Amino acid sequence: MTATQPQRVYVPGDSGALSVGADQVARSLQIEAQRCGLPIELVRNGSRGLYWLEPLVEVETPAGRMAYGPVRAQDVPDLFAAGFLSGEPHRLGHGLTALMPYLAGQERLTFARVGLTDPLSLDDYQAHGGFAGLKRAIGLEPAAIVQEVTDSGLRGRGGAAFPTGIKWATVRDAPLTPKYVVCNADEGDSGTFSDRMLMEGDPYCLIEGTTIAALAVGATQGYIYSRSEYPHAFRIMETAIARARAAGFLGPDLLGSGRSFELELRMGAGAYICGEETAMLESLEGRPGLVRFKPPLPAIAGLFGRPTVINNAMSLASVPIILAQGAAFYRDYGVGRSHGTLPFQLAGNIRHGGLVEKAFGLTLNEMLYDYGGGSASGRPIRAVQVGGPLGAYVPESQFDIPLDYEAYAKIGAMIGHGGIVVFDDTVDMARMARYAMEFCAHESCGKCTPCRIGSRRGVEVIDRIIAGQARAANLALLESLCDTMLNGSLCALGGMAPYPVQSALRHFPEDFAPS
Repeated sequence: MTATQPQRVYVPGDSGALSVGADQVARSLQIEAQRCGLPIELVRNGSRGLYWLEPLVEVETPAGRMAYGPVRAQDVPDLFAAGFLSGEPHRLGHGLTALMPYLAGQERLTFARVGLTDPLSLDDYQAHGGFAGLKRAIGLEPAAIVQEVTDSGLRGRGGAAFPTGIKWATVRDAPLTPKYVVCNADEGDSGTFSDRMLMEGDPYCLIEGTTIAALAVGATQGYIYSRSEYPHAFRIMETAIARARAAGFLGPDLLGSGRSFELELRMGAGAYICGEETAMLESLEGRPGLVRFKPPLPAIAGLFGRPTVINNAMSLASVPIILAQGAAFYRDYGVGRSHGTLPFQLAGNIRHGGLVEKAFGLTLNEMLYDYGGGSASGRPIRAVQVGGPLGAYVPESQFDIPLDYEAYAKIGAMIGHGGIVVFDDTVDMARMARYAMEFCAHESCGKCTPCRIGSRRGVEVIDRIIAGQARAANLALLESLCDTMLNGSLCALGGMAPYPVQSALRHFPEDFAPS
């Protein structure tokens, strides 16, 4: 860098950083730079995922990017006075961003570019390895692409953990045409934000993964289904799709190959049930989000009755690096049958909330204390809900169990979308169990009786237990009701709502005793 070149400064433009004043900080930086006669090039990057430090301002120096945060607009003159453009020390300084312990220990594959690049710059994306997977896939037969994904061991990152390669092979072999790819970006789990962060911080990664899926199964049309709560992510994805199409990464002649794939965005109203694949298909077709009976599976008769690949956003975002680096590279991460990495999201009563991408196999203790820094309140952590509002509450005695699909299934829990919501020792687990039932009652599509009626009766039964009315009889009734919902519901909403209730009863029975 010469004295005449502007200094490159990064300020996140994702909605998490915007909510705590990133735009005001960006404006202050430009005003103060002009006042001091120090030209800067302001880059609005995605968030690095250290949410307790947002807005996290980074400055490019010969030694690397230096981090300062959380920065408020009123801090900016002081930062200039301290010489932060040269990476000089300041009370908000954290040294080299890449060496910060929260980031240095991560294994970022899906989020490798998030926070590093300008999210809408195609040049930046390609300079950091983007589209290498698509360029390789273009030269492969569909069966070879499917085999690569199968060999990688990738499983669905949305909840069920179904092997992605098997799903793709089913759609590829289905005779009907046209075929579709649907990206489920309807991120409705409490405490989760990885889909939003990716769409706002690295949208071309999702476009690339969806396009590779289309090449693998012979689809010519795809949809990304998101929700109304994500308007910022929607706008960024919309712009990214338009730019990718103009550059030939989408459209009638993918990279001059003669193969075609079009991709569109769809915004749902934000109903939790529309994260269920068949309810999402109903919504995409313009109807209310009601679940469908299965079979037939969507892989055979999905969108508009045609073979359809439905994958979660994180599943599709994992595909580019698998094609670029090969199946073995990805498969070597993880433990047991849980291969690769997962972007875990730390939320709730936690000191350092944010995103941590790690290979499967680490424990909650490592996640909560090595990365999360313990509870925000400073009190002991009593329970953690893993896998969204339908996930089990994990007690401290199980914090050393490895985070992998099979190990969690053995304890009646699930990893799901990687959401981790933390509670300290002041939490009332009977109230949390009631909330789980109430959530199900509120979000039920109403198509099946166990979910529609069972969840409402569940709230009433828990209320009677909390009030001390015929406690033994109502506890038995609640167990029976949970069993009916678990085995009789049409989809996972009703079928999994008992998980948090049963885990609360099992691990925290004292909270259900009369006070």
